Amino acid sequence: MKLCIAEKPSVARDIAEVIGAGQRRDGFYEGNGYWVTWTFGHLCTLKEPHDYHDKWKFWKLEDLPLIPEKFGIKLIEDQGVKRQFSVIEKLVQECEEVINCGDAGQEGELIQRWVLLKAQCAAPVKRLWISSLTEEAIREGFQKLKNADQYDNLYAAGSARAIGDWLLGMNATRLFTKKFAQGKTVLSIGRVQTPTLAMIVARQKEINAFVSEEYWELKTIYRDTEFTATIDRIKVLDRAQKGLAYLKEHPFEITSFEKKEGKEGNPRLFDLTALQVEANKKYAFSADDTLKYIQNLYEKKLVTYPRVDTTYLSEDLHPKIASIMQDMTPYAALTAPILANPIPKLKSVFDDKKVSDHHAIIPTGVYPANLTQEEKRIYDLVARRFIAAFYPECKISNTTVLGKAGQVAFKVTGKQILEPGWKEVYANDTPAKDGDKENDEPAEEGEKILPVFEVGESGPHAPRIHKGKTSPPKPYTEATLLRAMETAGKQVEDEEMRELLKDNGIGRPSTRANIIETLFRRKYIEKKKKNIFATQTGIDLIDTIQNELLKSPELTGNWERKLRLIEKGEYDLEQFKQELIVMVRELTDEVIFSQAPIRFQLETEAPPAPKAKRERKPAEKVAITDLDCPKCKSHKLLEGKTGVGCANYRVCGFLVPFEILGKKLTEKQLIDLLQKGKTGKMKGIMIPGAAQVREGSIALDETFNITVI
Repeated sequence: MKLCIAEKPSVARDIAEVIGAGQRRDGFYEGNGYWVTWTFGHLCTLKEPHDYHDKWKFWKLEDLPLIPEKFGIKLIEDQGVKRQFSVIEKLVQECEEVINCGDAGQEGELIQRWVLLKAQCAAPVKRLWISSLTEEAIREGFQKLKNADQYDNLYAAGSARAIGDWLLGMNATRLFTKKFAQGKTVLSIGRVQTPTLAMIVARQKEINAFVSEEYWELKTIYRDTEFTATIDRIKVLDRAQKGLAYLKEHPFEITSFEKKEGKEGNPRLFDLTALQVEANKKYAFSADDTLKYIQNLYEKKLVTYPRVDTTYLSEDLHPKIASIMQDMTPYAALTAPILANPIPKLKSVFDDKKVSDHHAIIPTGVYPANLTQEEKRIYDLVARRFIAAFYPECKISNTTVLGKAGQVAFKVTGKQILEPGWKEVYANDTPAKDGDKENDEPAEEGEKILPVFEVGESGPHAPRIHKGKTSPPKPYTEATLLRAMETAGKQVEDEEMRELLKDNGIGRPSTRANIIETLFRRKYIEKKKKNIFATQTGIDLIDTIQNELLKSPELTGNWERKLRLIEKGEYDLEQFKQELIVMVRELTDEVIFSQAPIRFQLETEAPPAPKAKRERKPAEKVAITDLDCPKCKSHKLLEGKTGVGCANYRVCGFLVPFEILGKKLTEKQLIDLLQKGKTGKMKGIMIPGAAQVREGSIALDETFNITVI
């Protein structure tokens, strides 16, 4: 039998249907010479410090740095994980061949390799490498199975990333916590999260230090057109008033009229970061939510593999474009002009040199049915961007008019769309009304058509003084933060330049959303409307870290570049690991022997009370999301729309509805149920199958099911 291992149960089901493994067994499918089983994402993880040495259970400066002689892996502590792994392990030992059907990316490769390593796989391994989950793509993928060793460098890069994060995270977190923290405060340090936080803190400090200044500009209206003086902003009102008096004494004269036709290039296809940026700007979706929605669309076979960092398609896709567009029936009115002619092989779309494992995100052509409102919006973004890429360029006319009054020069510019081209795709695409617009990037100005002026013409005008104030730097939004992470903090608008900087970006497209969410969860940053601000806790943490290596986006971007080189087979995993070990050793010595340590304390944590007073502190309010899952005890709880569940719900299965047996539980009752296993006494509990209500407590039994006592 051949054993296929997918990354999720839903993907395993899709694969089983295509290859004819129709019999459902306990933890796998069987049929047609195949077994098809699955993981739940990560089943294995790197061992924790205490798995190497008992003394590493305790956080002591004298034990740092923690550097295992050899890194090992272990199963995640979860009964569901252990049960599924036992199924995989048994099948691995009995099969004649393994087909790795994990997600076709670095993380997917790492997940599967660790499972096969833990299961002591001795069978030959093939690799299914596909960019969508349509039946056609799966069939084609099985006809073109790869040898697993073709992806050894991808696995090496994933291992290097995991080991690097372990070395820096475990050591730096313990190091800074023991050196600088007070009480139970933990100072979380990460290879990507810390430089990301440092960028936000730096922007926050710029904003906090900014002092707004008033300025004045000279403007004038000539032939119903407003011109602005090209001189520097005036800092003194008296000087502006003298300038106004001067302008009133002179007529206005046109000195130049220039009209140039130009083009606005088509928008690039989406990579994951660009999609997250657009969804945040247009719908205020978080990066994490956008990733979730696009992943759902991928698993519903509607779009291609989403965790990508290229905006190009491979050249062998060119013959398939017309077929995809023909199947996009909801967009038939937009695709018709493209399908009327042969699909052009555009250099801005097709380039094998800029595509490695996967191409840009595009629709598969499968009809988009049964979608949530959020999924519809994300699908629409992808579909319109795909269509717009093949439309003609937008032709525009740029007009620049120069004039003068006396010796003061003036200027005005205008723009006119001559042929909308690709902008027709967005003509009826109305902006969403949800989401704050306070700090969106400026919307593109509408057409500003200027009259035709003759050089040398002159006449009366109406000058005035415009008063303004200088503005502070804008806070980050998730959109602008994602772009900053992509370019290692450099402000880059040009798409070509962004492409060149991607190898040095911090984090990967698939991990950046989680990094941002981690900073929110640890209360290092907060969101006000769409704007992201550093909390005082986050600012204090960055101020505490004196080592620039931990805070520098550029240096962290250099690590990312080396990881990509490992993926290409151009850099050695062991060399990367040794470089990190040297860095961790140097960092440890630097921090331990630093003078005048800062005693860091969370702003929400009260300082210890003097012992003499022995005053009783009020109990801190417990939030539901601070609690561990009472069932698996290894994940936090999350609040959903209808109840509270384990963050690892798919594996653990723990869920408590907000409304139970006719009673809508208060927050306190929910916390009592989750912490103590039962609520206090309450009236009006409806008993299933009975005609009466009763008084009692709602409780969790030994199997974590709801009961009444």
